[in-house]
Amino acid sequence: MSPLKLSRMSRALMTLVVIIVAVYLLLCAALLVFQRALIYFPQPRAIGTSASLITLSVDDAQVLVSVRPHDGPNALIYFGGNAEDVSRSLPSFSAAFADQALYLLHYRGYGGSSGSPSEEAIQRDAVALFDQVHATHPHVAVVGRSLGSGVAIRLASQRPASRLILITPYNSVEELAARQFPVFPVKWLLKDKFESWKYADRLTVPTLLIAAEHDEVIPRSSTERLLGHFAKGVASLKVIPGAGHNSISESPEYLKLLGEGL
Repeated sequence: MSPLKLSRMSRALMTLVVIIVAVYLLLCAALLVFQRALIYFPQPRAIGTSASLITLSVDDAQVLVSVRPHDGPNALIYFGGNAEDVSRSLPSFSAAFADQALYLLHYRGYGGSSGSPSEEAIQRDAVALFDQVHATHPHVAVVGRSLGSGVAIRLASQRPASRLILITPYNSVEELAARQFPVFPVKWLLKDKFESWKYADRLTVPTLLIAAEHDEVIPRSSTERLLGHFAKGVASLKVIPGAGHNSISESPEYLKLLGEGL
């Protein structure tokens, strides 16, 4: 092959490499900028009147909470999934947990709450809600589902929850994102990592992890890794047979296990 042809091939190869690197960097930049749109999927509120809503006392947003008031010492705070309208759980929770005051947080941007969701903003709201509830209910159970399991476990490491229930929980969102996007440096790009494992070994509150047998979103291995970070005797794992990630709440075992964990 002539030197001229070799030179042309070399330039073409170099051009191809430059294009591939440029596209990769552009995709990294897009992931950095738009990542929260891949984590949070705000939903409108389907159920709720002024009698079943309160506004959380925070300075920088109007954060709504679906409630079922109840006098007495016991309350339940619920944090939902990333595409969940938590108000839909209010009727079934009200019927199943008659002795609990219920507080279901609508994340910023969800269900009429103002603002935009982020891990730190949601966590500040979670702490504010707990403090408000705990002032009138000394026994507060904290429940988190899917994305909300990361909110719940961190809250329980900061405040005196009486019980902790984690539904379809994960070890960390960073771990899940790295599995979903293996060719990208997720560790350096991800802003909201929801590292549940960091808080597990701090907890002494009785904790129940509930997994779906056929969870197609959060691998059982991630849930089991999280379980391994708890001190011995603090947490237990229950698996609902036949359930998927989104269908777990349709199982007859779902509310039964929640009730046993309270």
